Amino acid sequence: MKKQGIGFIDSGVGGLTVVKEAMRQLPNESIYYLGDTARCPYGPRPEEQVRQFTWEMTHFLLEKDIKMLVIACNTATAAALEDIKKKLAIPVVGVILPGSRAAIKATKNNQIGVIATAGTVKSEMYPKMIHEKDATAKVASLACPKFVPLVESNSYHSPVAKKVVAETLQNLQTSGIDTLILGCTHYPLLRPIIQNVMGNQVTLIDSGAETISEVSTLLDYFDLAEKSDCSEPAERRFYTTGSTQLFKEIASEWLKIEEMSVEQAKLGF
Repeated sequence: MKKQGIGFIDSGVGGLTVVKEAMRQLPNESIYYLGDTARCPYGPRPEEQVRQFTWEMTHFLLEKDIKMLVIACNTATAAALEDIKKKLAIPVVGVILPGSRAAIKATKNNQIGVIATAGTVKSEMYPKMIHEKDATAKVASLACPKFVPLVESNSYHSPVAKKVVAETLQNLQTSGIDTLILGCTHYPLLRPIIQNVMGNQVTLIDSGAETISEVSTLLDYFDLAEKSDCSEPAERRFYTTGSTQLFKEIASEWLKIEEMSVEQAKLGF
């Protein structure tokens, strides 16, 4: 019997940071990933359009008979998670709640920063989730619109990236936060630069990595987890709406997969 996989959707390559953690924590699970790189970034787009694009990606992966969907994109989670959860028969997980929980647990002075896309910041979902758990927490949010293009163009190691990150985070350096949520799944690829700018006294929270702990719990709860003695090997399938070559370059480096197959996906455009 063919394994059912877990579906991951993102506006581009950022969700691969979530997949990397899934491969580490859940090595027996098959993974189907779709990155909408042709229409990335989602951050500046109207909420209704982001919701439409997220549904298009969801329908694409539902055709692969997935058993769970992970919206590995903060902007899409803010815009579409609740709607999709209501309408699908399979478990659906977003990245905002797990990141919020982890930040509350990590902070010592109750001052939390959030860096994210303009869309995620505008939604105010992180402050809302954090304040639902701890009304006394202080949350400072900052939109970083230049970060996603750095990652999508494979320029996240460049001197330009260092300059852009330093300039963007300047005001946060004196904000008093001791915990910073990387509220976009692209941002962990910039993590070494962000940590250097903010200093080691600031704990960085990878919302995507935290999400996989929740995925693992739900797999067990719904009895969907693959057993290690299963004879069928786990599949890793990757789809993109944009350049398969550029996607492959970034994905193979980040995930350390030498022989990677990346297929073109056609969505509703």
